[in-house]
Amino acid sequence: MKIIYKIPGYILCLLGGFFLSWGGLIIRSFETQDMWQILLIRSFFFVTTLIIFLVLTYGKNTTEIVKRSGFPAIVAGLFLSLSFVAYIAAMSMTTVANVVFIISTQTIFLAIFGYLFLKEKISFKGFIAIFLALIGMIVMVGNSINQGTLLGNVISFAIPINFTILVMIIRKFPELDMIPAIFYSGIFSGIYGLFLSSSLTFSMNDIIMGFLLGVPQLAFGFICVTIGTKTTQAVTVGLLMLLETIFAPIWVWIFLNEVPPLSVLIGGLIIISAVVLKSSDKSKEINT
Repeated sequence: MKIIYKIPGYILCLLGGFFLSWGGLIIRSFETQDMWQILLIRSFFFVTTLIIFLVLTYGKNTTEIVKRSGFPAIVAGLFLSLSFVAYIAAMSMTTVANVVFIISTQTIFLAIFGYLFLKEKISFKGFIAIFLALIGMIVMVGNSINQGTLLGNVISFAIPINFTILVMIIRKFPELDMIPAIFYSGIFSGIYGLFLSSSLTFSMNDIIMGFLLGVPQLAFGFICVTIGTKTTQAVTVGLLMLLETIFAPIWVWIFLNEVPPLSVLIGGLIIISAVVLKSSDKSKEINT
């Protein structure tokens, strides 16, 4: 599996965004309405895939690599697992477009949290991007009060916020191997699903959907992004990851005829503009 490390980083990030973009459509295709069942079956296939990847990549050193990541990886995995829960819950309560547009604000949250916790200065472009993102979020969330999807939108914010916390931990411990942290997130989310699921019986359709959600969508997506970001400029990563934001609403529109309200599209375009502006910010981050 080490051959994946030879693929150019920008191609891996592009593939990662493409794989992740199918999440909303797959979740909509489950027969069960129990989000904890979906989380459980997704986590099972996700963890299984990561174990295979770790063994094929590190061989006999797999256990040592996981142990070496230590307590920071466990904490990072815990926060990422909360993002997994929020992702499925939000997809069940609001439109796919709402969720992915809000997820794309992670670039903005990274700037804010970096300033608060890592003392990284925010440039003028960064301030403008944050302001634009706030406008976009107000447009989307404000309309959701009338649409009855306010709770889904609020839960969606847990995804970029928890992901940002994950990145802050990684930045605080740069020697941390990201893959074990992702492995822990799968373990935690699987435990949530195991104890909170209404039933442990799955239809054949849901097993297939669980496989698609856990393996190509989540495992392949995160593996590609994790490895790709190591050799790709942050500016490029931010722009390539917008592929998920753009394609996710398209898949549910094509296959399920789910069309988001105009206000969501307007707010989403404002948010994407903010992310593009922030991603194009080439000013150096200075630690004070």
